[in-house]
Amino acid sequence: MTGLIVGRFQPFHRGHLAVVQSLRGAHPEQSLLLVIGSAQDSFTPENPFTAGERVEMIQRALAEAKIDGCLPVPVADIHHHAQWAAYLRGLLPAFDVVYTNNPLTRLLFERDGVRVESPPLLDRERWQGTVVRRRMRDSGPWQELVPPAVAAYLERISGPERLRRIGSPRD
Repeated sequence: MTGLIVGRFQPFHRGHLAVVQSLRGAHPEQSLLLVIGSAQDSFTPENPFTAGERVEMIQRALAEAKIDGCLPVPVADIHHHAQWAAYLRGLLPAFDVVYTNNPLTRLLFERDGVRVESPPLLDRERWQGTVVRRRMRDSGPWQELVPPAVAAYLERISGPERLRRIGSPRD
């Protein structure tokens, strides 16, 4: 059995890790495909990191947490909602269930006949990419919001500096 999680993972934070840990704990027999959405986007305030950097973050965080059975897969947007679920089914290994709390993602997969479940949202006010990116850009305390391996990687690639140079969504 295989589950699918879709996210931009900009960056991969503790909330993402908690969802993966929860799902792997509840379904140890199930592998997870971590679809890195908007893989074509990078170096923007909303999508500052490349697909390859996001794969690295996920792999490092999962290795640090000793979680196996997960495959990060970058996927470019097709900008055609009516065909998106079928596009993913044709592009990815077979999957049985989609885990999402996004209403549009839920609608598109249910419409395509795929089972959809809602994963737990833990500390959503704090653990979200927008908060992490804003703190990084504004030189605030962001490291506590991401797994240590991700924080070290983001420092190594000068992630906070990149966000400061790119600017904010309102610039």
